Amino acid sequence: MKKQILYLTALNLLIASLALGQNGTQTKPTNWIKVTNKGGQTLGYAPSSGVKILTDKGFAFKDLNKNGQLDTYEDWRLSAEVRAKDLASKMTIDQIAGLMLYSRHQPIPAAGGGPFAGTYSGKVFARSGAKVGDLSDQQRQFLTKDNLRHVLITSVESPQAAAEWNNNAQALVEGLGLGIPVNSSSDPRHGTRAEAEFNAGNGGSISMWPGPLGLAATFNPEVVRRFGQIAATEYRLLGIATALSPQIDLATDPRWNRVSGTFGEDPKLATDMARAYVDGFQTSTGANEITGGWGYHSVNAMVKHWPGGGTGEGGRDAHYGYGKYAVYPGKNFQTHLLPFLEGAFKLSGKTGMASAVMPYYTISYGQDKTYRENVGNSYSKYIIHDLLRTKYKYDGVVCTDWGITGDERAVDIFLTGKSWGVEKLTVAQRHYKILMNGVDQFGGNNESEPILEAYQLGVKEHGEAAMRTRFEQSAGRLLKNIFRVGLFENPYLDPQVSQQVVGSADFMKAGYQAQLESVVMLKNKAKALPLTKGKTVYIPKQFTPAGRNFLGIEFPEKLEYPVNLTIVKKYFTVTDNPAEADYALVFMRSPDSGGGYSITDAKAGGTGYVPVSLQYGDYTAQGTRDPSMAGGDPFEKFTNRTYNGKTARTINQADLGMVTDTYAQMKGKPVIVALNVANPTVVGEFEQESNAILAHFGVQDQALLDILTGAHEPSALLPVQFPASMRTVETQAEDVSRDMTSYRDSEGHVYDFGFGLNWKGVIQDARTATYKQAVLNLK
Repeated sequence: MKKQILYLTALNLLIASLALGQNGTQTKPTNWIKVTNKGGQTLGYAPSSGVKILTDKGFAFKDLNKNGQLDTYEDWRLSAEVRAKDLASKMTIDQIAGLMLYSRHQPIPAAGGGPFAGTYSGKVFARSGAKVGDLSDQQRQFLTKDNLRHVLITSVESPQAAAEWNNNAQALVEGLGLGIPVNSSSDPRHGTRAEAEFNAGNGGSISMWPGPLGLAATFNPEVVRRFGQIAATEYRLLGIATALSPQIDLATDPRWNRVSGTFGEDPKLATDMARAYVDGFQTSTGANEITGGWGYHSVNAMVKHWPGGGTGEGGRDAHYGYGKYAVYPGKNFQTHLLPFLEGAFKLSGKTGMASAVMPYYTISYGQDKTYRENVGNSYSKYIIHDLLRTKYKYDGVVCTDWGITGDERAVDIFLTGKSWGVEKLTVAQRHYKILMNGVDQFGGNNESEPILEAYQLGVKEHGEAAMRTRFEQSAGRLLKNIFRVGLFENPYLDPQVSQQVVGSADFMKAGYQAQLESVVMLKNKAKALPLTKGKTVYIPKQFTPAGRNFLGIEFPEKLEYPVNLTIVKKYFTVTDNPAEADYALVFMRSPDSGGGYSITDAKAGGTGYVPVSLQYGDYTAQGTRDPSMAGGDPFEKFTNRTYNGKTARTINQADLGMVTDTYAQMKGKPVIVALNVANPTVVGEFEQESNAILAHFGVQDQALLDILTGAHEPSALLPVQFPASMRTVETQAEDVSRDMTSYRDSEGHVYDFGFGLNWKGVIQDARTATYKQAVLNLK
């Protein structure tokens, strides 16, 4: 309901503030004006946007649509649900279509070339004279012409640059139409730079934490909740109000190349970590809370990937056509829903449930018994409409994974369309099918035209009124997430505050402590650890062969130290001669054999399918599944994707030589291994040639050195099993947790889920009692 009220300009705002007491007082932090409401929400607006201030009953409000009246959606005293519904009813179909878009990856500033390139007045950034925080031509285009309001931010030059970009983007869209702000998002960005030095009292560009698998290795949900709180604070100061995380897939297949982004394979641990993560990100408290736990420190959590993406056949990943099929030989589909239903959708905090969900690319093969469709999850009526929306009553935002409506160009390309199972549909028909399943948003789509075409397809089938209702339903969900975090009232930032607080000393300290708590000691023969500081160490160099990254960009071979020697020299004397060393420190990576597809094999007349190996030496699959459970692609003339009899060759095979050669050169003196774990590893190839093994999941070198020298006692536990051999990897079921034979080392210890050592021996505490024997069932 609209109310006739006093219409104020910025010029007479100060006069009005005298009559309002403290309310309506304005300040100008940078290029925007801040308006304080005593006992209400603080407003922020850019004079360049043309927005004016309205008052009602002593409070100030933004006239976002510039009609001189306080509309329901402009009234911050009302609930987010009421405001969102009102605003959705006012939007044109073009505007709603823009709201359904989620941009492609946007670095700040835009890259000069490659897949994420952008221009400024037609020139690359370096030649444009533009400021770091300026909008690129492409960003202005999709914000204005396509009405896009959800932007995926990738790299930023600095927190200050991110804040300045945010302010420029918000000022632009505030002046357009209904004044809907930008809701920027980010993939996880709190990983470590291994070579960076930690100094207590010093800040950094952003706090650094162990990867998700490392957070899981703490077996402490409180650590994860605290991470969420700090990360959310930093996100908001970068202008980011949605996290495209956490990744709560169960890592039930150890070969999957996204294991490191999960909370491991155990349903109960992953569920507890998922709940803590979302609670930390979404919950605002005290003065920062607006209502219901939502507020100025809240970040919407988009949990992924429904209904679980960790069961790709043969461990292959669905970013590629060769990995599109998720299989369930153990008939364990329901278990993969647990981190969602019992974790992210059942929070301890006041926000109640994760505000958004992203389905995975995969075809959940053979799970749809109703419509008998084997299509990508967002295209599946059974997976989205019947399960997520209807059976489990999820009413938050559902956003597709990136690029699923485009055309596939080859089975082995990362940057290709991923319209798995619906390749014969037009792009508009793909959008329409997704929308009618109950999905609200399209990841990686910058252009609204296909959504508008989908709308017209719906009008022909269901009529204008029905399609208008369907579009408003999605708009309401999307807008609610923007209202709840306060962006309509004040989306602006003080760049200096952002620069000071993001990566502050306290945040860096908390992240570093979590890193220390995430390192697992697997072996400590004859109490080889801790080492004595000041001794002499030998560190072998690491060889990386030439190759291509996942974007297809070539990189040269290199031979270099795998650790920052400047930091090492603060703990030890470093020598290049093993004969002079007291100890050897070997820093290695878990085996990487690629994603299970060989273009060389395909060009030679084979199918292209090869094993994914977790050992360093060549691995030939014998007696493995033949035929495959699933198969078929427009670019393939066969459906049997077996790799039986094929050989996988590990890219970083030289890492094994770092241990075995060093062991021989040290002639009985201690060899200490630090293994950076992206996937569970067949450690039997080198375990007996080492005196101690630390397993970590992405930490700073300094954290390893602090543990090696006894400054911190190891306390973490394995969040995944380490296999005894590739044979047990092949016989385990892609969808079943903890079903491998774990490796038993020369000390008699079994590298099973929940195993870890401290200085005294095998850790047995409340965490192992809670999780090692736990069984979580879907109620």
